[in-house]
Amino acid sequence: MVKLTYVSPCLFGLESILAGELKRMGAEDVKADNGKVEFSGDFHMMVRANLGLRTAERVLIKLGSFQACNFEELFQGVKAIPLEDFIGKKDAFPVKGWSLNSTLHSIPDCQSIIKKAAVERLKAHYGQEWFSETGPVHQIQFSILKDEVSIMLDTSGVGLHKRGYRQNANEAPLKETLAAGIIDLARVKGNSIVCDPFCGSGTFLIEAATKALNIPPCIRRKFVSQDWGLFDETIWREERARGLELIRKDAPFFGYGSDIDPKAVELTRANAKKAGILARVSIQTQDIKQFAAKENMIVFSNPPYGERMLEKKQAEQIYQMMGKVFQKLPNSSYYIISPHEQFEKLFGRKADKRRKLYNGMIKCQVFQYFK
Repeated sequence: MVKLTYVSPCLFGLESILAGELKRMGAEDVKADNGKVEFSGDFHMMVRANLGLRTAERVLIKLGSFQACNFEELFQGVKAIPLEDFIGKKDAFPVKGWSLNSTLHSIPDCQSIIKKAAVERLKAHYGQEWFSETGPVHQIQFSILKDEVSIMLDTSGVGLHKRGYRQNANEAPLKETLAAGIIDLARVKGNSIVCDPFCGSGTFLIEAATKALNIPPCIRRKFVSQDWGLFDETIWREERARGLELIRKDAPFFGYGSDIDPKAVELTRANAKKAGILARVSIQTQDIKQFAAKENMIVFSNPPYGERMLEKKQAEQIYQMMGKVFQKLPNSSYYIISPHEQFEKLFGRKADKRRKLYNGMIKCQVFQYFK
């Protein structure tokens, strides 16, 4: 059975959460690093990770790594990798990547050298001078950090945050992988009751429901590696069947959502229907002033930041109102994401715990209230 090394990039701050996901899946040699988690396993693990990871951005096969301080070393390092194990004579193999704190800092030049080396390797193996690249896409990704080069192959295609249920979003949607990470922090279970009083497009509610019911987040979508013809199609069928069997249909989970914008309410309903969890949520139009906290409830909130949707002063007024209506109750907890440095002062209470995360390019914190 083939055992490969994989790399899953993730949002900064979610590394330990992603590592935990992989360990629970049965991945081996799990190692968290800045913005990524490395692990190993067979093709079944590759498929399982694509279908079931909630906080990963994608699943990459790590083809090789080496030191390179000049273009010749980069060329020879790539040329030594057996790319023919994955890339056929008609397959497309575009190149993209990044470089940080390295001698080789020009991304276009690195792309060109890696592409040239890949072509030379495949020319020697297939005995042909020209590649049509009309077949399935095998996206080569590279990373160069402090002159350490990693060459990888993307098995996911479209990023894993694209679950397939959110074809529509509001002006400032919360990324699904970030919502899933915060939900993991809150330890949502099958019997949890959750609420989001700023539901937007429904991301928190839908991600919480799929976590509670153990629905694989990407069970409904397709992946680029399905077209490669390198993996037995039965692997995909078996792993999808395994994922469906593990769904906890009898879990009593329920979610409540509200938003001041009626369009957001309808958007949440539409997305919840696409995700197959509409029966597990109740959505209504409501101002945050009308919110009433309840016992045994986990509240998630991504309130307006005052940068794109509302002016800063209006956002601060909302934070103050949240402090009044988010009351301390038995077994109730609140998980609020905000970039505002004075959030706790405006909210009126110091958080029991904080965690730094990025919402897109915006540096935020998750303010956790659970005591």
